[in-house]
Amino acid sequence: MDTIKSKLQTGQSITVLTGAGISAESGVPTFRGSDGLWKNFRPEKLATLEAFQADPCLVWEWYDWRRKLIEPIEPNPAHYVLVDMENQTEQFTLITQNIDGLHHKAGSQNVLEIHGNIWKVQCTKCQCLSHNSEVPIQILPTCHQCGGLLRPKVVWFGETLPAKELAAAQLAATHCDLMFIIGTSGLVQPAASLGIAGKQAGAYVVEINVERTPLSNIADETRIGKASDVLIDLLS
Repeated sequence: MDTIKSKLQTGQSITVLTGAGISAESGVPTFRGSDGLWKNFRPEKLATLEAFQADPCLVWEWYDWRRKLIEPIEPNPAHYVLVDMENQTEQFTLITQNIDGLHHKAGSQNVLEIHGNIWKVQCTKCQCLSHNSEVPIQILPTCHQCGGLLRPKVVWFGETLPAKELAAAQLAATHCDLMFIIGTSGLVQPAASLGIAGKQAGAYVVEINVERTPLSNIADETRIGKASDVLIDLLS
């Protein structure tokens, strides 16, 4: 732990990658397994472009249900520690796989949402991107600019990650002194490869998770525990 604290004090560049584990501490469902079931549909059947094209009303009803679950949830101490870390670091990038918007809600500034944001919508006609916090949301929601059908601005199964955000994430991973990988399984690509890229580029990689993952083998240190407990201890 002393090595990490030393690098926190001396490092000028920190990159953080977060996954579902950090949001789970706030009570955000994983939307996988039994948590993801809605009217007997699994996420894999609804979070696709094909499902949206076939029945946009059904898909929007599912996302409305998810938004209702997420809307009252607040960031937890781990989110706020990362805000403090950003404020104390010359160069800081937070890459998240989460779509719940909790990092922004906590006050993080330089956030790359590589899987999108459930509170953002995009027009399927004119491609206009906007923020939408309506709960419940109008079904079917339409674009204020052209009247086209809106879709959730999230990355669905079968879609590629947004090129701009992914390129920025890869740059941040390969140009940092210290890298934290927090609450992610290390199984979802290409996000899982960011930790490997950071390690190969010379970053000191610290994994924080409630259990070991495939990324544990490449991390310089793995800290088992809740993200909030470990991060609070690091900055104390």
